[in-house]
Amino acid sequence: MVDELLNLGHEVTLFASGDSVTGAELIPVCPRALRLDRPRTDPRAIQAALIEEVAFRANDFDLIHAPIGWLHLPLLSRLGVPFLTTCHGRLDFPLFPDVIRRFPMAAFVSISENQRIPLPEANWIGTVYHGLPEDLFRPSFEPGSYLAFLGRLTAEKGPEPAIRIARSVGMPLQIAAKVPRGETTYFRECIEPKVDGKQIRLIGEVNDHAKQGFLAGAAALLFPIDWPEPFGLVMIESMACGTPVIAFRSGSVPEVVDEGVTGFVVDDEEQAVQAVNRLGELDRVRVREGFEKRFTARRMAADYVSHYQSVVNGGSAEYRRQGLPAGEESAAPA
Repeated sequence: MVDELLNLGHEVTLFASGDSVTGAELIPVCPRALRLDRPRTDPRAIQAALIEEVAFRANDFDLIHAPIGWLHLPLLSRLGVPFLTTCHGRLDFPLFPDVIRRFPMAAFVSISENQRIPLPEANWIGTVYHGLPEDLFRPSFEPGSYLAFLGRLTAEKGPEPAIRIARSVGMPLQIAAKVPRGETTYFRECIEPKVDGKQIRLIGEVNDHAKQGFLAGAAALLFPIDWPEPFGLVMIESMACGTPVIAFRSGSVPEVVDEGVTGFVVDDEEQAVQAVNRLGELDRVRVREGFEKRFTARRMAADYVSHYQSVVNGGSAEYRRQGLPAGEESAAPA
């Protein structure tokens, strides 16, 4: 999204890892992305460094956008610079509402309407769905030859239902995933015995380049989740490839999947099997059009700009009522 903000004419400073690729001014807070770091680093140490760097330069910005959860709230609430928070994970943790009540003026944007449900106390000012660069994935409008599963191999992501659905309809299933740390026992006991290398194949983790062919060649993406998914980026990756989504009705799914257009929203495995048999009713051209209409990075950036303006215009007045400095408006959103 950062580069789309630049394309819209804004000045942007990005606080991130030093290997980030961006046209914005980059302030590195660690040498490389944490998931690539070896030996593994405590992410809280990097978050502390990031928040310190942001605080040091806070008065350079019109607004600070913090898509990092909640650790920044005590500091940014006291700096007098308008800021906006996006949480990307689930919000139904114990005591989280008690924490948020301490920051009634902090503005939040959700990544789906469903994400908000456990936290009605937050100062929600809007919902902005994720977006992808329009040309990141090329669509295929030919019928796919297999079912696809893409995600972490954890029970909540639904790899076992995906396997059962594929077997019920007699179609191959390709699983593109890695085994997360801490899930090796689950994989060994519940997934590995079902992978036969023929109908059920595990192809491992895929990067964006390999993901293109993997998703574009599929008849459908299976997304049989068993948790309140805050968004589900893989669903719009699939749509960008022209590939419809068959997903269980949980979390954000009904908001993301346009029923009967970009896929089917189902309640159980039996309905998922029926949905696979109805894939011929869907037009892959319309699946791609659904992505272009709702889930591009350009649309995402434009939505955030409108919320940035709302926070800056309303927030500065609120800071003045509290007797806090509003900060000099000398740069565009960071």
